Amino acid sequence: MTFSRRLVSGTVLVLFVTVLVLVVAAERWLRRDMEEEVRGALERQASLIVEALPADSASWTRFARRFGAAGRVRITVVDRAGRVRADTDVPPNELRQVENHADRPEVAEALAGRAGVAKRRSGTIGSELMYVALPGGPGVVRVALPLDQVDQVVGTAQRSVLLAAMLALVLGLVFAYGAGRSIARPLTEAADAARAIAAGNTPRFPRSGIPDVDALVAALRGMHEELDARFEALKRRQAETEALVNAMVEGVLSCDARGRVVTANPAARRLLGYPAERPLPELQVLFHQKAAREVVDATLRGETIPDREVLLDDRTCLLSARPLPAGGAVLVLHDLTEVRRLETVRRDFVANVSHELKTPLTSISGYAETLLADWSGEDTGRRFLETILANARRMQQLVDDQLDLSRIESGSWRAAPRMVQVESALREAWATVDRPARARREFRVSVNPGAESLYADPEALRQVLANLYDNAWRYTPEDGVIVAAAVPEGGGVRLSVQDNGSGIPGEHLPRIFERFYRADPSRSRAEGGTGLGLAIVKHLVESHGGQVSAESSLGHGTVVYCWFPAPPPQNT
Repeated sequence: MTFSRRLVSGTVLVLFVTVLVLVVAAERWLRRDMEEEVRGALERQASLIVEALPADSASWTRFARRFGAAGRVRITVVDRAGRVRADTDVPPNELRQVENHADRPEVAEALAGRAGVAKRRSGTIGSELMYVALPGGPGVVRVALPLDQVDQVVGTAQRSVLLAAMLALVLGLVFAYGAGRSIARPLTEAADAARAIAAGNTPRFPRSGIPDVDALVAALRGMHEELDARFEALKRRQAETEALVNAMVEGVLSCDARGRVVTANPAARRLLGYPAERPLPELQVLFHQKAAREVVDATLRGETIPDREVLLDDRTCLLSARPLPAGGAVLVLHDLTEVRRLETVRRDFVANVSHELKTPLTSISGYAETLLADWSGEDTGRRFLETILANARRMQQLVDDQLDLSRIESGSWRAAPRMVQVESALREAWATVDRPARARREFRVSVNPGAESLYADPEALRQVLANLYDNAWRYTPEDGVIVAAAVPEGGGVRLSVQDNGSGIPGEHLPRIFERFYRADPSRSRAEGGTGLGLAIVKHLVESHGGQVSAESSLGHGTVVYCWFPAPPPQNT
């Protein structure tokens, strides 16, 4: 229902209720006042009749008829026993048949010495009468007057009031309709302006002259200006974001909750082989590779996939996906094809160079050892030969580490895991790096219940521990302690090698597993490290499906963790 109709309907309803209350109240008040006047008049007439009633009872009926006709009232004379002795409307010969009036309320009151008043319908004349009885005569003189005249007067008054009320209703309806139109018109125009704002069109704001409506229109105009400013800012930001996404070398895709592609930048189309004019299918159909489809399905279910390497035809890509709050997902494709090609070239180059260096280094070491064994000359020559031999062995170690790392990265090496006793593996690996020529460090082993054995390649585990021990040895003072421990964790076993040496600064920790990275380059070279030990540890542990991490505090030592997963369940 419109505002105008609501206003007219409400006004009519209020007027109708008001008129109804007025008519009912006026009728009651008018009837009450007139009945009070009738009662007073009857009391006065009853008093006169009591005074004028003759002593002869035979003339009472004639007196009642004459006096009643003159006063247009009904007069009844009742003795103290309640018998009717005279009545204006009853012939004398029928008085004996009239029932006893002692039980009439007004008569009973008059017999008790008080003025009695009652109002009821008379069975004798068939209309409603008002009775007033006063003590006098043989007992009681009662005067009655029909209330038909009162009803006529009240009815006439009611008709007049109703006529005036109908006129008031019509006038109220006209005024309410005019007021409703005058108020509803600017409100309707304000609603049209709001719809124009929602549709992006230029709105027309009304002027009504009504302060409340004008305040609403002013607020609507302010909202329109604010929305315009924000929409312009949003369009600028959207244009900047679109330009940024289109300029990215990574492919960016976004889709709705049903998997339909909403956004695809040029890099994504190039990687997927779709030109700009060709529409993209849904994500579930767009990717043909199983690994990519699994990422899409998981993301549409609400999971976040940080980094997943997938093959897209002949290209290697790093796929990251994240669900959107309102449904759908965003996928980012980073092309790793050239990176993987360069890694292969670098790996092949390092392997080839290492193979070429291995033979001359072996010759140098062999000749240096032979010369040292038979050397009988001056000490200077022996020191030179020892330096040549030490550096040749260091070069050999570097070449061996490079070859190991190349084999692991190229995939030519495969772990052959089996159950290994942890404590014996920890102690045997320590024996291979213990150097009696140097001051010994204290070595401890701690194996918690549940970590007595782990699933790993024995030779790879030995190499991992040997590299961790070697690092701990070089950075721990002569009176230091090295602790190798094993605890059950996450369904697997976590090994740790801890020392109380010099420690590593916090800014270096994230990079210590990179090849050739040294937290203290000068000390590492002086100690003879190759810079590949921790990189080999990381690759060997991850080839088992495990993880490596490190904690350190400068001046308080370092602990390196290697987690190996539990063996896969056996098929029965």
